[in-house]
Amino acid sequence: MLGLLGAISASVLALLLVAAPATLAASPSPTPSPSNQTFQNNISGFLRDDTRAPLAGVTITAKKDDFTGTATSTENGSWNIGVPEQGTYTVELDESTLPEGITLAEGQENPRDVTFSQTSNLSVIFAFGKGIVVQQQDFGQNLLNRLVAGLSFGLLLALASVGLSLIFGTTGLTNFAHGEMVTLGAVLVFAFSAMNLPFWLAILLALLGGGLFGYAQDRGLWRPLRRRGTGLVPMMIVSIGLALAVRYVIQFYFGGATQQLPFAQSPEIQLGPVSISPNNLWSLGISAVVITIIGIVLLKTRLGKATRAVADNPALAAASGIDVDSVIRIVWITGGMLAALGGILWAYYRPGVTFDMGSAILLLIFAGVTLGGLGTVFGALIGSVIVGIFVELTTVFGLAADLKYVGALFIMIVVLLFRPQGILGRRERVG
Repeated sequence: MLGLLGAISASVLALLLVAAPATLAASPSPTPSPSNQTFQNNISGFLRDDTRAPLAGVTITAKKDDFTGTATSTENGSWNIGVPEQGTYTVELDESTLPEGITLAEGQENPRDVTFSQTSNLSVIFAFGKGIVVQQQDFGQNLLNRLVAGLSFGLLLALASVGLSLIFGTTGLTNFAHGEMVTLGAVLVFAFSAMNLPFWLAILLALLGGGLFGYAQDRGLWRPLRRRGTGLVPMMIVSIGLALAVRYVIQFYFGGATQQLPFAQSPEIQLGPVSISPNNLWSLGISAVVITIIGIVLLKTRLGKATRAVADNPALAAASGIDVDSVIRIVWITGGMLAALGGILWAYYRPGVTFDMGSAILLLIFAGVTLGGLGTVFGALIGSVIVGIFVELTTVFGLAADLKYVGALFIMIVVLLFRPQGILGRRERVG
């Protein structure tokens, strides 16, 4: 049966990834130029004067050996040069193309040598006027910004958590491969964008791919195991093996580098007292709308009521005439699509796409589900929002950025010590 699942998974990946392997694809960029259509490595940046106003029409050149690439900054100040390989390049800004009255900051090195490090995108900063002035941010302002960022992060986390909670509620399975379902959404958007498909179509196909992967898992693996009466612990171990297999299949086709989705680089905008990037703002809105729709479906529709009935008692639901297998199949497809959407938004939040990006937040997804209450959709939503906000706020109070995820897991342990079933969970579901 594992062979069947492998064949299905391979078919999905072959259809959606082989057509445009990342190692050969061009990296999408917000400001396409001829060179970007050819090379996957990029040198990029934003040009802004010391008042943060964008500088358009400025020419930048990158040179290495016999290669020379040139770009002109766009209306929002962004520029991007595709380069054939990673290494050290000499980047030079043509000062004669600067707007009148604008000059490079004193001591600003131009041209300068820059070197790629680990990622396929290298950002270069040019300072103008008074140069880079470090300003002490107001504590209240910083707190408000991190609170909004945490809400955005918590809601995108909730998308994946709700799918995982639905699967657990209807099947009792703790699926460790859910992180790879998150990764698949972002990887598919990158692959379809590299095929020069319209951005909206790439998003749509990626969501369909996530749903198809969920369906393939249930059809090829989990349903046969359920029918054979396999215990939950062996199934959980199978999910760990599946997670490792899918992760390294993605790495084989996608590579180990960090890639960027279209429009991943965007300057922050000011909305009253809040400073936020447009991508985070879109993520917040999309997550809120999708979660609201899921909540309405669960509470108001026959499918939602059937899903909750299966989650409460599958045997009684089957005796009542509910097709339990169909409900579980729909839950897997929905969970796959929600995980894929969460992965796409997570790729913009970081920003960047990597083969192991889903496993990086898998523990946070589990933390949100466990904190809210295993098997409860609205508990997963509340738990994920708490985790997301806590992760972002810990940095305001002095916790190192590298330790912010640890803080979220610590608060989950503390809460569960006093309420083992989670915030909205029922005691009998623990264990």
